[in-house]
Amino acid sequence: PLAPAVRNFMLNFTITNLRFTPDLAMPNSQKFKSAENVMYYYVDNLFQKSSIGPAYVGCKIMAFRSKKNRHDTGVDALCSYRDESSGPKFNRVILYQELSNMTNGITKLGQYSLNSQSLHVDG
Repeated sequence: PLAPAVRNFMLNFTITNLRFTPDLAMPNSQKFKSAENVMYYYVDNLFQKSSIGPAYVGCKIMAFRSKKNRHDTGVDALCSYRDESSGPKFNRVILYQELSNMTNGITKLGQYSLNSQSLHVDG
């Protein structure tokens, strides 16, 4: 049998209690790497518990962006899952609802506060 295809989707959200600084835009900076590790931990944990959990491969933080005059920080992540015929099906609406529930209505991600209107799942 063929190996299952790996499919990607984008995850975007805005953190309201992480002030954007220029070094967050530089992937080689210590601040980027530190924030990337923390985001990976929280996001990975959410997806492991979601409906795509068994097929979830991982996420890579692509960028941190300045939002609202640098008071907030936007997060862009490229995430992957295995598209297996017997496995869970990717449904962005269901995944969005699950992420919303697991983040207290898109308000909390670990130590971070989220803009409740900022969550986007595109895939």
